[in-house]
Amino acid sequence: MRIAWFCIPAHGHTNPTLGLVKALTGAGHEIYYFSFEMFREKIENAGAVFVSCDGYDFEMEDKENADRVGKDQAFAVELLVSSTLALDEMVTKKIAELQPEVIVADSVAYWGKLAALKHGLPFVSSTTTFAFNRFSSKYMKHGIGETLKMLISMPKVNKQIKRLQEKGYPVKGILDIVQNDNETNTIVYTSKYFQPCSETFSEKYHFIGPSIRPVTENYEKKADKTVYLSMGTVNQNRDFYRNCIDALGKTDYQVIISMGTNTDHFDDVPDNIQIYESVDQMAVLSISDAFITHCGMNSASEGLYFGVPLILFPQTPEQDAVAKRAEELGAGVRLPSIEKDDILKTVTELMEDKRYKDCASKVSDSFRNAGGIKEAVEFIETIGLK
Repeated sequence: MRIAWFCIPAHGHTNPTLGLVKALTGAGHEIYYFSFEMFREKIENAGAVFVSCDGYDFEMEDKENADRVGKDQAFAVELLVSSTLALDEMVTKKIAELQPEVIVADSVAYWGKLAALKHGLPFVSSTTTFAFNRFSSKYMKHGIGETLKMLISMPKVNKQIKRLQEKGYPVKGILDIVQNDNETNTIVYTSKYFQPCSETFSEKYHFIGPSIRPVTENYEKKADKTVYLSMGTVNQNRDFYRNCIDALGKTDYQVIISMGTNTDHFDDVPDNIQIYESVDQMAVLSISDAFITHCGMNSASEGLYFGVPLILFPQTPEQDAVAKRAEELGAGVRLPSIEKDDILKTVTELMEDKRYKDCASKVSDSFRNAGGIKEAVEFIETIGLK
């Protein structure tokens, strides 16, 4: 079977797919993975043929644009349409040449879904966040200001839709693009237990659990309790890190901080705290007792997979949805502020109340008992080989 696979230029959306891509290519299927140069090596290592989307005036490659997409719906709509049109000629030509049996696309790589519509091909949505419908979307906090901005921009959006229609895309409005319904074949990289309102999704939704990389390094557990802090690339807040260092430096905990390129900002780091630019997150989580996280879907899932309760400090609406669900299931507690007293109090509460650990373990069990990559491979095969 031949598969065309589309993704956005983001690690959090690409990494979860690689285990599945490797399993599919290992089963003898051909995958042509439409992505961006920075991901070429990872994609080729998974056995897929890399198809470059670079150099097509594709505005999502701009990091500022990519960050803004998560916060500004109106901007995201405009960007996705212009991105689709920028790639249209190349994608149309490649699909004619490759003749894929199925298209798989990240739930935000709308140009993949649109290509499936345009060329009448079976489509599978690869969803690395929660699956959202009218029930689960209540977990997303979109303020009134954002809704107003969206409404104000609608004439602009309708103009964009018209441009898509002129290029042969059979779309009536923006919902045709951004909304998956219960008829959409969908793979979701979480468990039914962790997915909000999972009972409202049809059997076409397969909740396969998170894609977890094997541990490649060892970190020594140097104390009875280990706290891990990572905010992904989102939070460059120097005061937050400084307050964590000062608050947790007074404890007996072993504290491991993955800080990205911020590492040179801090002097006078107490002996119980180790700061790294990056770590093997799986290895650190395997020895951790608490995880201070920005609640990116992958990071939160990795922490919970290892049964580590979370200290929740979300930065975007999508991350807030993850935080809300972890809190609801008792597997995490929200950080009320970045004040030192709040940091210490929250970490201490999480460490001392066994219920958080028990609830995190329950989520972990649901991940480990999900159908995993095997279920996803069988699902894609049934769609592509019909």
